[in-house]
Amino acid sequence: MLSAAEWGTGEVLWSLLWLFLFVIWVWLIIVIFSDIIRSQDLSGWSKALWSIFIIFVPYLGVFVYLIARGGGMAERSAQQIQEANEATQAYIRDAASVSSDADQLDQLATLHTSGKLDDAEYAAAKDKIIG
Repeated sequence: MLSAAEWGTGEVLWSLLWLFLFVIWVWLIIVIFSDIIRSQDLSGWSKALWSIFIIFVPYLGVFVYLIARGGGMAERSAQQIQEANEATQAYIRDAASVSSDADQLDQLATLHTSGKLDDAEYAAAKDKIIG
């Protein structure tokens, strides 16, 4: 049995290099499968064929996918990030536009003094805001 003390520096570096390459390979597979799944320009059958191709002939499948559709991967990723940013901005705008109770009471008073709300409607809305 080989103990850790018997490993030389070169063997450790060689093992780390192979571990690094394996992690890169797994990450590449994950990125490609996520790109296949989120790609809207592929039909279900073509997604299935790409997946089968990559599963049964992994090296060739990955390299062919990167050559054939690699340029669009960055565009699809950027589009997804843009959509997420727009959704975040819409949420922030919506959350920031919430008015305080004082602002709502002020608007109610303005509507009441202009005659758009009668006394009963004003009182009901005021009670609803005050809680």
